[in-house]
Amino acid sequence: MTDTPVLAEPVVSARGLKKKFGGKEILHGLDFDIPAGRIYGLVGHNGAGKTTTLNAMLGLTSYEGTIRVLGEDPFARRAKLMENVAFISDVASLPRFLRVQELFALLSNIHPNFSTDKARDFLTGTDIKPEMKIKTLSKGMMAQLHLAVVMAIDAKLLVLDEPTLGLDITYRKRFYRRLLEDYMTEERTLIITTHQVDEIEFMLSDIMFIRDGDLILHMQMETVNEKFAQLVANEPETQTAARALGPVYEETRFGQTVFIFDGVPREQLEPLGKMSTPTLSDLFVALMQRPTANPETAR
Repeated sequence: MTDTPVLAEPVVSARGLKKKFGGKEILHGLDFDIPAGRIYGLVGHNGAGKTTTLNAMLGLTSYEGTIRVLGEDPFARRAKLMENVAFISDVASLPRFLRVQELFALLSNIHPNFSTDKARDFLTGTDIKPEMKIKTLSKGMMAQLHLAVVMAIDAKLLVLDEPTLGLDITYRKRFYRRLLEDYMTEERTLIITTHQVDEIEFMLSDIMFIRDGDLILHMQMETVNEKFAQLVANEPETQTAARALGPVYEETRFGQTVFIFDGVPREQLEPLGKMSTPTLSDLFVALMQRPTANPETAR
């Protein structure tokens, strides 16, 4: 006789999550679970409901339905929850009037799991000094400070809302790679929202697309790669055959016709043209079309 394995409770669990502002429903009953040790990308247009979903997780707004974060009701138990949760918005959120050492002192008072020693250790070898005012730092130095703050918080759930907004690509990539290599563990869960979705694709374990308050895609990246296919078909007869297979998206790029398919066997597509797996940004464009959109008008 063997023991039945006990499934770990999700870090975040939502059922029928709704939110209204002034009578307008922003979230339309979202259902999802986020397990521990995963890196989630939460993607959607401005106004799609990403920030509202994050705010519900973090206890920053009321809601209808149920949501539990680390087993807690985030709105009713926010103070307790935030002992194990870290939330960092874009770099502009750092208080620029403070000195670096004053920022660390402030964070030590705010977050019980922030370590000033860890933050200082991370800045060793950089040009950032404790007595420097944050407003005097370059964008690159700001990114280093931001990352030091992240790495110094021992949290079970880390939520990053557009954390590299305004930074050049070099610092954005460095930020994410250090986060992945030096911070992530099997016990920690990371949720990221960003408009530069291709830059974080390499590190994601799961993806969530929100469109107009609805969760239209929620799956592991491995499944995304198996489920979706991209086809470039240049001949009129192969294009006609491709359309007969029901692509979810079609557009013309530099004189080539590109199709994206959902669940169509690759062996049916391979004779029709060049096959590949769509990038997350290609998939985003394909799936974020509103239901009334006509694919022919996107060409």
